[in-house]
Amino acid sequence: MKNSDIKILLVDDEPDILEIVGYNLKNEGYHIFTAKNGIEAVETAKKVIPHLIILDIMMPEMDGIEACEKIRNTKGLENILITFFTARGEDYSQVAGFNVGADDYITKPIKPKVLVSKIKALLRRYSISEITASSGNRVRVGEIIIDREEYVVIKDGNKLSLPRKEFELFSLLASKPDKVFKRDDILDSVWGNEVVVGGRTIDVHIRKLREKIGDNYFKTIKGVGYKFVIDEN
Repeated sequence: MKNSDIKILLVDDEPDILEIVGYNLKNEGYHIFTAKNGIEAVETAKKVIPHLIILDIMMPEMDGIEACEKIRNTKGLENILITFFTARGEDYSQVAGFNVGADDYITKPIKPKVLVSKIKALLRRYSISEITASSGNRVRVGEIIIDREEYVVIKDGNKLSLPRKEFELFSLLASKPDKVFKRDDILDSVWGNEVVVGGRTIDVHIRKLREKIGDNYFKTIKGVGYKFVIDEN
């Protein structure tokens, strides 16, 4: 997908933020829409159906948390990527954001080049989805190939045979690079109704994946869960 095909909705009540961030993203070729509060964000999202929403939390009329929740509950908007963009860096704000369906969290202030890099990482999920749809049982994520038929991961030309649950956990996290998966969602998706020891089960499997695939691919989000990141080195 070309940058010119990607629609980004930028939501903030500060005109300077809309202007500066919008300018930098437009320079990358993205099609930018703006809104100055949560109410406008929901209405604009319904009209343009953006690929990504960059959403401030502290806004008048309707804050980002409520707007995110409404967007996630609107038919046709459920799968839009949403990242919060706010000066509030407290843990409770991040957890609240993830609880209503945010995919990521960016803290102000941030250098334009770093912001663009983060946005590119988020949008990379769309290319991953396209690969998944077109390549059947084999999915490439960065330099790693996931073979869903043979239950193997191919890294640097080497086949890594993983136990079923490790493979399913890795496949889940790698299906959306940079998305934070909450612990409860991981348990539901990978273990379902099976009897498990508890949250530590996930930690043990993540530790084993780090040992086999690489520690730098897996990030712990304290109090929330885990995400998979593509190694750029």
